Amino acid sequence: MSEGTSWRDRLFGGFRKTSDRLSENLTGVVGTAKLDDATLDDVEDALIVSDLGPAAARRIRDKLAEKRFGLSITEQELKEAVAEEIAAILRPVAKPLEITAFPRPQVILVIGVNGSGKTTTIAKLAHLFQEDDYGVLLAAGDTFRAAAIGQLKVWADRIGVDVVSGPEGGDPASVVFDAVKQATDTGIDALIVDTAGRLQNKRELMDELAKIRKVLGRLNPEAPHDVVLVLDATNGQNALNQIDVFKEVANVTGLIMTKLDGTARGGVLVAAAEQYGLPIHAIGVGEKIDDLRPFDPDLVAKVIAGIA
Repeated sequence: MSEGTSWRDRLFGGFRKTSDRLSENLTGVVGTAKLDDATLDDVEDALIVSDLGPAAARRIRDKLAEKRFGLSITEQELKEAVAEEIAAILRPVAKPLEITAFPRPQVILVIGVNGSGKTTTIAKLAHLFQEDDYGVLLAAGDTFRAAAIGQLKVWADRIGVDVVSGPEGGDPASVVFDAVKQATDTGIDALIVDTAGRLQNKRELMDELAKIRKVLGRLNPEAPHDVVLVLDATNGQNALNQIDVFKEVANVTGLIMTKLDGTARGGVLVAAAEQYGLPIHAIGVGEKIDDLRPFDPDLVAKVIAGIA
């Protein structure tokens, strides 16, 4: 099985629960010969129940009304039309994370709540860059959890990259300083920084990230070049609340959504795209090192709608 085929299969399997849920909600919606207001209301409700969110559901409803109102439509045609409107929402935000910074390194802060898959996502992101022949260094900036440091080192050993770390409970900004120095001195292309995921005290987290930014600014005024928020799709609409919080404390520049293989709430990918318009750099549909990939918005839309 080729890598492309295996990724496609994992994508299909990953979104199966989501597509099954949406298909179940759409089944039987077309109860009349023509697409009327009552049918459109049912479609909108089905999309909301499937975690696409009220804004995306309303947009899709309005587009269907604009293009197909009063026309006969089968269930299959309805799903195809929904897929096209989902793709229209996803296309503008499907943007792989590219290494373009000069001078190097490109500094990527990765943020997210504990349990979102942040640390493993960092390793998978590093692996993506390695496949494009970029040199990568990791920084264990989540110094408040020994488990986070240990986990990052395990993954780093597995993919063959170095990690800059400090003592548990140490100063994250100091770790980042050392990491930038090492990355600069050794000609590294991408420095990926893990950060603490504590949201209990937003002020503390904000202060910590501000200190990291200050240190980075002294070494490279352009850094951080990216602030990537990792979201756990199993949280459904609660993931959107996390975007609100982290946008406030960290100036998020892009998103990565994980655990799409274990939830029927994958529609939140569409909700995030519609509500925030932030680049979605990659999606995760498994635990393997190559289960994080940039995504094809048209294919994902078809998979969600259950027609691929």
